[in-house]
This record gives sequence, structure tokens and C-alpha cells, in this order.
Amino acid sequence: MKILVLTASMLLFVSCKNEKDKIILKESISRDSSTAKKDSVKTDTAENPIDQIKKEYAVLQAQLEAKKLSSSKFSYDCHDEPSGDVIFNSDKDGIKVIEHFYAEHSHFSASEKYFIKDGNPFFIFRQETVWNFDGGTPEKPVTKDDITETRIYFQNNQPLKCLEKKYSIKSDQKEKTAPDTIPGKEIRCNVDKILQSYQSLLKHKDQKGSIQCL
Repeated sequence: MKILVLTASMLLFVSCKNEKDKIILKESISRDSSTAKKDSVKTDTAENPIDQIKKEYAVLQAQLEAKKLSSSKFSYDCHDEPSGDVIFNSDKDGIKVIEHFYAEHSHFSASEKYFIKDGNPFFIFRQETVWNFDGGTPEKPVTKDDITETRIYFQNNQPLKCLEKKYSIKSDQKEKTAPDTIPGKEIRCNVDKILQSYQSLLKHKDQKGSIQCL
């Protein structure tokens, strides 16, 4: 009889221990899973800076369109060299967007927008347009704009990603070209020239009126 009681007690003890171990294991797996999810979220956020740049760009672009930034402007004309306009858009913390529009000769024009955070550009958008005659008649000529868009994303003051998009618009086309539907192609980032342009513009941040050359 004592042996039976002892055996039953042992079985009960083993059963309880197994259940307790299952509960502990289940809780441990749950905690590990939760931690893994948190770590995954952190990793995804850390690995996706482009989305953060797009959000910061969208905020400044909205303020620009709503005219919530104060602005100052100057023009330059270098005769045989480019001539253009520069607009500095600022808030209480400093310059947030620099807009630069210029033309060379009669068939080329370009625009640059520098979106700035902590004194450095985090996103640059550049658009170049070259136009030529493309058929038609002397009375009604057809023109074609060949457009190149470049988007440059920066992280820690270094180029993170560069995208290029090319398309054409003809004056006689019936349907308008929708640039947003054209995918950008990733290209090698060569930012020396455009960053030199940015520094040159920045030197004239207090400029007013007109000057000859940058």
C-alpha cells in the first residue's frame, strides 16, 4: 500500500513538474518572440532611411507650397554664361529649401531644389530640360523637350542613393506625359558638381537684388 501511494505521489510530482516546465517554456518562447518582433521593428526602421527622408521632404515641400516659409531672392546674369534666379526659403531655425532656376543659351534650362536639415542637404532634386524642333511645319513647328530628373538622397552628409529618370514631351502629343508613372533608374552617385553649386549658392544667402555672376 505504501509503495502504491509513493508511486502515485511520484507520478503526480513528475506530471506537475512537466506542466510547470511547459508553462515556463511557453512564457520564454513568448518573451523571445516579443523581443524578436521589437528588434525586427527597430532593424526595419534602421535599414530604411529612404522612407524617413521622404517624410522630411514631404513636410518641407508642403510648407513650401503653402508659403509657410519666409523667402528672399536674388538674380544673376553672366551674359555668355548661365543666368538665373535663386530663392532661399527659411523658418526660425534657418534655411530649409534653396531653389535655383537657370538657363544656358536658348535650348537648355535647369532647376535645382536643395532640402536642408541641420545645415546640410538631405535631399536634392534636379531637373534638366533640352528642347529642339521635332517636325511640323514652318508655320506650326513641333518642339520636343528631353527631360532628365535626378533625385539624390543623403545620410550623414554622404550620398545614400541616386535615381535618374528620363522622358520626353512633344508639343503636339495628345496625352500628357505623367512623370510619376515613369520608374527611376538607380545610378552611380556623383555629387561633387552639385554640392559645389550648393556651396556657391549658400555664399550668397544674404544677397539681394541682382548680380553679374555667382
